[in-house]
Amino acid sequence: MQQQWMCLALLALMIVTVTQADGDKTEKQGKKERKSDCGEWQWSVCVANEGDCGLGTREGTRTGTDCKQTIKTQRCKIPCNWKKQFGGECKYDFEAWGECDSITGMKTRTGMLKRALMDASCLNTVNITKPCSKPKTKIQGTRIPP
Repeated sequence: MQQQWMCLALLALMIVTVTQADGDKTEKQGKKERKSDCGEWQWSVCVANEGDCGLGTREGTRTGTDCKQTIKTQRCKIPCNWKKQFGGECKYDFEAWGECDSITGMKTRTGMLKRALMDASCLNTVNITKPCSKPKTKIQGTRIPP
């Protein structure tokens, strides 16, 4: 009789343990569902620590009522050889300069987007102009013999 009670008590303990484990899983699944309440991270442009290129930081923000973290900072780098005129996070391949426009005195070339840093908003094509260079003239002088 005592052996039956012992088996029954052991069986009851196992049932309670399994039920408790299932309850923990339900709580963990609930936590995962809360994470989905958080919005996607939106990143600002990279701001260089010194000057207009090199190492810097960007700030990320997201929305959500149950999010533990809504703002964070991330390290980033702006390449120093990229044209800053189009944003330091966008790299373009430029074609050759066009002919000089005699009316405006400017020449133009087009650049196609080659690469963009993370979350950068870049134009697919850009145009750049610059003044036409004046033809260089050599001044011919007479050489005076020594």
